[in-house]
Amino acid sequence: MARMNWYEVAPEGAKALFGIHHYIMKNTSLPEELIHLVFLRVSQINGCAHCIDLHSRDLRKTMSVDKITLVPVWDEVPHLFSDQERSALAWAEEVTRVSETHASDEAYAAASAAFGAKDLVDLTITIAAMNAFNRLGSPFRLPVVAKAA
Repeated sequence: MARMNWYEVAPEGAKALFGIHHYIMKNTSLPEELIHLVFLRVSQINGCAHCIDLHSRDLRKTMSVDKITLVPVWDEVPHLFSDQERSALAWAEEVTRVSETHASDEAYAAASAAFGAKDLVDLTITIAAMNAFNRLGSPFRLPVVAKAA
């Protein structure tokens, strides 16, 4: 059950955060599907039901349900994910769990090998933004669209 709609309560804060989202979607060269894949994985790690629902729906427009279902175990099914997707998902996990991983040199080197400097910064902004959205969506229990069968 929703606790409150944070973006109605603090519209200026929401505007600022959605400004970052707009930048990610309109002003980066990251593929849209990759962005939603990263949004989904970060949301799964953070346990934000609203965002998991939202980004799963976004991905279903372009990605098979089988692949979406296996996102939490992407590293066990490498044949389903491109090199770029695997690199982005690994970096997303590393950055989202930064208090545990400390963004290791090994993970940074792998991400840097897969993405140019600008794309790596944009990918990291994408990860940071989704973490921020999750830290609002989860505590305020934003509703999901999904219905019980």
